[in-house]
Amino acid sequence: MGNCVSQNPLRSRADMERAAVQLIEPLIPLLSEGKARLHLGETGAVYPASIAEMEAFARPLWAIVPMLAGGCESVEPIWAHWREGIINGVNPEHPEYWGEVEDYDQRLVEMAVFGMGMALAPEKFFFSLPETAQKNLWAWLDQINHHDMPKNNWTFFRVLVNMGFMVCGQPYDAERLEKDFAMIEEHYEGDGWYFDYFNQREYYTMWAFHFYGLVYARVMGGRDPERSAEYIRRGKLMAKDFACWFDESGEALPYGRSLTYRFAQGAFYAALALAEAETPEFTYGMMKHLLLGNMRKWFAKPIFTRDGVLTIGYGYPSLLMAEGYNAFGSPYWAMKSFAALALPEDHPFWKAQEERYDAPSVSRQPHARMLVTRSADGSHVMAYAAGNRAHEHSHDEAKYEKFVYSTVFGFSVTKAQKLLKDGAYDNMLALSEDGDTYHPRYGCEEFDIGEDHVSSVWHPFAGVTVRTTIYPHGEWHVRVHTVETDRVLYAAEGGYALARDGAGRPELIEEPGRAAAVAPWGVSGVLSLAGYDRGIVVLPEPNTNLMAPRTLLPTLTARLEPGTHVLASAVYGTRTGGREALEKPPTEVMNHGKLG
Repeated sequence: MGNCVSQNPLRSRADMERAAVQLIEPLIPLLSEGKARLHLGETGAVYPASIAEMEAFARPLWAIVPMLAGGCESVEPIWAHWREGIINGVNPEHPEYWGEVEDYDQRLVEMAVFGMGMALAPEKFFFSLPETAQKNLWAWLDQINHHDMPKNNWTFFRVLVNMGFMVCGQPYDAERLEKDFAMIEEHYEGDGWYFDYFNQREYYTMWAFHFYGLVYARVMGGRDPERSAEYIRRGKLMAKDFACWFDESGEALPYGRSLTYRFAQGAFYAALALAEAETPEFTYGMMKHLLLGNMRKWFAKPIFTRDGVLTIGYGYPSLLMAEGYNAFGSPYWAMKSFAALALPEDHPFWKAQEERYDAPSVSRQPHARMLVTRSADGSHVMAYAAGNRAHEHSHDEAKYEKFVYSTVFGFSVTKAQKLLKDGAYDNMLALSEDGDTYHPRYGCEEFDIGEDHVSSVWHPFAGVTVRTTIYPHGEWHVRVHTVETDRVLYAAEGGYALARDGAGRPELIEEPGRAAAVAPWGVSGVLSLAGYDRGIVVLPEPNTNLMAPRTLLPTLTARLEPGTHVLASAVYGTRTGGREALEKPPTEVMNHGKLG
């Protein structure tokens, strides 16, 4: 059961085309009578089910549109269903009409792919519709020019719609378009980096701002050459930094919000190829490996229902980690990764052999506010973050403010702040006033991203200041916290959360100076260098970790009297290093000279 895409080798354009079909075919029986809506589940979102059903219908179009543009024959029977759905969905007289939108409406998000369809495949997508349906589609989409939206990546949705209007010779709002371009520029920081809503830096830089800009450049190069060239230039700048977020096989870093979009992680490279933005330093083969390698990793995971529908979650189905705007069809935003199917079979991208990008062992990324490192064999990427904070989304402290994020271990989100097992405080220093309710880092008063360290100053409570510095050493890292407190505190320093289940039984180590979990599939350990008095292995609540439903969490604990304390630890996590490396930490870790 599940989806047969898990057996797809994903090496060629034909494989990728077949993968798109394999993902969309299970949805066809679930289309509504008028084909304009998809009901994929009973979970709720911040918008009503009728809008969630429209969203679920729209998101597969991110693959259908490039398949139409690229002349993929297998899309024709699929397109027949979605074409009928569009005709009915934009018809005000039809019972499945998508309706009149409001300010900040989710349907404004879904309009973007229709604009892309009009721009990338005008004859097949727009002009194949009956004349009445063409007028209805324009009228329904034009609502986006008359409503407010968040001042973030959403602005590009209106750009794509007006771009589609231009290509198809329909009226468009030129004045609004220029204002939107100006707003987008306010979000560009330089060096290829954009920030999103509330000054956030995460995947939205790559799978949103860059993706849409590169699609625009592909379509508008002849009409708007200067802006298109600039979007391509920025994409080329981004390519190398972003490649550091992937391990050698294509596994990407779990970090930030909207992670249920899963293999949208590679969509940037599909758009980079679409815009023909190859350079000698970053080739089509590298783009191809990052795109297809990431998809291969995803399709090997249990992310589908028994009938082959994508679920909400990350490494497995889970509602706990989801945002309020994640409805049952939201995961199909990942279909953006099929943008490269707009390129023909004989394009150099498809002819290229996959090629690994030789990422540096340490990449300082000040715009992302992180130091990104990788193990010597490339099997483990670690990102040490500070200073990036989100607002208004669930589990922000877990998604942005852990000390380190890992392609091997993912990260955990809390079920409750009471008790360590509920909090699942991996890669956090959690502090408590009563020994029951814990508070990790949430918001940095100051932060610094150095060449060999990340530091921050934060306040878990009034009257308590923590100065944290982290020094990476391969798959080890040293954490040093100076804690100034005016009251008694209880401290818990968590390492990586290791999967509890596998072929074998994990060994647990709980000693005064260390805690560890050792298994055939990985090792996680924390060693006390100063200040801690006990090592324990916490058994977090199930389904708290993004990668594994059940985990083991090595943790150091201490009781702190009022005053100033130095807490220092060495943290280790590996898939390939084994038990021996845990027993023999590097000299520079054990004799760290910066404990001051």
